[in-house]
Amino acid sequence: MRGEFLSKSAEETREYARRFASGLKPGDTVCLTGPLGAGKTEFIRGITEAFGCEEQLSSPTFSLMNIYEGALRGQPFELHHFDLYRLESEKELDSAGFDDYLSGPFLSVVEWGERFASLDRRYTKRVQLFIAGESQRKIVIT
Repeated sequence: MRGEFLSKSAEETREYARRFASGLKPGDTVCLTGPLGAGKTEFIRGITEAFGCEEQLSSPTFSLMNIYEGALRGQPFELHHFDLYRLESEKELDSAGFDDYLSGPFLSVVEWGERFASLDRRYTKRVQLFIAGESQRKIVIT
């Protein structure tokens, strides 16, 4: 799924995310960007719903990463959810073993991934969210 979409509600943002998630596969790494309040959490919530692991969702802002257990086409599936907002340097990424987490048979979604240019080559998909009004969000998927 690629393109630009206008979401008029949190539920609609989650629906776009569920549709987006239907095309994801093990090994994909998604860079999820947007300013605070743009809907990144709602988008990741939609992705977790698509894989049946929405009840596990919590923000990894303070822990850097959460791992969710779900299913993909009836098979057990692991989703890694990263939030790089609080990291200051690439050295912090390295010491956390971040690169190792991106290399494996699971899906990784990285919030604030644009903060570190060295990661650009790792992303297989990009989702940008923009505030387009009080309850509207523009979603750009490439």
